[in-house]
Amino acid sequence: MAEAPVLGGAKRSVELSAGAFGARFNGPLVHESVRAEFAARRRGSASTKTRGLVSGGGAKPWRQKGTGRARAGSSRSPVWTGGGTVFGPHPRSYTFKVNRKERRAALRSALSLHADRGSLAVLDAASLTEPSTRVAAGLLAAWGQPRATLVVVTAQERGAALSFRNIDRVSVLEPSSVGVADIVGAASLLCSDAALAELTDRAVGGAAEAAGDAADAAPSSPAERPTAARSRAASAPATAAAATGAASSSPAEATPARRSRAGSAKAETVKAVTSTVKAKAPAKPKGTAGAATGAAASSSAQKAPAPRSRAAAKPAAAAKASAKPAATAPKPKATKPKTAPSGGAATAKRAPAKAPRPGAGGGEAATSEDL
Repeated sequence: MAEAPVLGGAKRSVELSAGAFGARFNGPLVHESVRAEFAARRRGSASTKTRGLVSGGGAKPWRQKGTGRARAGSSRSPVWTGGGTVFGPHPRSYTFKVNRKERRAALRSALSLHADRGSLAVLDAASLTEPSTRVAAGLLAAWGQPRATLVVVTAQERGAALSFRNIDRVSVLEPSSVGVADIVGAASLLCSDAALAELTDRAVGGAAEAAGDAADAAPSSPAERPTAARSRAASAPATAAAATGAASSSPAEATPARRSRAGSAKAETVKAVTSTVKAKAPAKPKGTAGAATGAAASSSAQKAPAPRSRAAAKPAAAAKASAKPAATAPKPKATKPKTAPSGGAATAKRAPAKAPRPGAGGGEAATSEDL
């Protein structure tokens, strides 16, 4: 396992995490991460004007033909001095995405590179509670590593940050602001204890998060499962008792409903029988006897109570049938004379009578009717 010396205070060394400082260097991932960081730092504010954005040039410089010169439509053409720019830069963003696992792998590669070279040290921030550039410069000189040097301290270690920030070719950053490009671009790396812990968490954060997700997704322990089963079993009797109470209370509650349904069905039956009797009532016959019989039948039908069932309706139907008036003799139908068929219209005409022979005696002349 790699170790790093401690600068300031007693001479000692700190063991480095194998997960963050023992990885194999991956050049393509480091290159991709450095490119992404440099691209994200670009402002992307460069801009040029096209021929449509340059002011002026609305009038045609000269006529199309007859001058001997090349034709021109605007003085702001890209081939003219003072004209627009073709395919020039415009404001845009140069950032592109690098996957989270790739960034962490690149950070592990950069940290492992410094650990392998021996260019990584740990700063005892307690020795620099007060800002002192002379003390900071002495620590770097005693360490003997080349510059540029990257010093990583937390926001609470303000004295150490103020001590190193004014030294030539020394950069001071917080752990959250350190990128792969900063670590790779530095010849030596100096970190405080708190900053080293944060960098280690950033480098191995993927494994820690995966372990946390696996712990959250794991099922409950076997000791907890019977407890849940017992709680369900305890709630079962209460549910059954509630269902039994509902079942026992249902017949008493349903009795009025049954009675109301029976009463409504009975009323509908009486109404239907009454309408049937009224619909089949006989018409008033002609004559005094028929009228009296019809009146008696109608009065008896009105006085008779409506039957309450089909069995009671049968006597009423028999009484109604007996109350019907006697059928009167049908009138003789007038017979119409038979007419000739439609096709024999010509034969229906009477044939003209033959003229009497001349010289026949006693014969009268033919009349118009005979013709």
